[in-house]
Amino acid sequence: MAIHDRLARPLTSLRLSVTDRCNLRCQYCMPEPDYVWLPREDILHFEEIVRLTRIFVRLGVSRVRLTGGEPLLRRNISELVRQLSGVQGIEDLALTTNGVLLADLAPALRAAGLGRITVSLDTLDRARFRAITRMDELPRVLRGIEAARATFDGPLKLDAVIIRGTNDEEIDALLDFARERGAEIRFIEYMDVGGATRWSTDLVVPRDEILDRIAATHGRVEPTTKDGWAPADRFVLEDGTTFGVISSTTAPFCRTCDRSRLTADGLWLLCLYAREGTNVRTLVRNGTSDEEIARVLSEAWSVRDDRGAERRLEGTARGTLIPLVSLKQNPHLEMHTRGG
Repeated sequence: MAIHDRLARPLTSLRLSVTDRCNLRCQYCMPEPDYVWLPREDILHFEEIVRLTRIFVRLGVSRVRLTGGEPLLRRNISELVRQLSGVQGIEDLALTTNGVLLADLAPALRAAGLGRITVSLDTLDRARFRAITRMDELPRVLRGIEAARATFDGPLKLDAVIIRGTNDEEIDALLDFARERGAEIRFIEYMDVGGATRWSTDLVVPRDEILDRIAATHGRVEPTTKDGWAPADRFVLEDGTTFGVISSTTAPFCRTCDRSRLTADGLWLLCLYAREGTNVRTLVRNGTSDEEIARVLSEAWSVRDDRGAERRLEGTARGTLIPLVSLKQNPHLEMHTRGG
């Protein structure tokens, strides 16, 4: 039973955050020295996640992506993958990771039924990696990428958040790194989401500038076929190399966004910029039937008209989205809590 919102967007993609914890502290996501974490007792159990996923699939979801925080920190994550891979109706089961733990876990994840991996890689320079993440983990990330290449049949994607004055000089190097490994890299504009407390427009490298830089060094860049619901605009070079640009900041794709997010403690968010959501954990733990939960989800989606990134672009004064004091009062506003 497919459902649509007020802008005729279907509910087909679900991002499942399995933990709010992370083993890196990236400056575009977790730049502050301390955080308020979700209570352990509120974190959804595997059987609760799987039950809710089955309900979402009944409503039209066919693509599920595990996120965090860092999802590989969740204990026995491969067992959750195994259970989700058995849900009839999921056509694409994927996971986004920072890659630190991936080398050790890739075989078990593949054996459990995970189809695809996306690895975050913002720099190839070890000192710069330490500056961006506050951790010296680049060698482990690179080993994780090699393990993913050797393990998974599905296409490997790399995500790079580009920040002016931080890593924008590496656009060409990152593109070449991905091409040499048969991976597709996606350059992501620095977004002013919750948790990006040091964001400013001056730090954003727009899509058009990214494309101009690539064309100057790699030759003609042509747009290629795009899945109407995918976040990235895809491009191809003369040698057949493909890459993507996710321009959520300067050219939002809100009107083709079919994604919702379920936090690790069961808050269902209809937009990455949403201030509030639906607490489905309470429904599950109060003994609510599948039919009633499906009705609540369906009604919420049917009135959805969220266009968070577009509305941010329309604003006249664009500064930090969420003040630091508000983040400390409500951890659900953090990017690492609601998943990328």
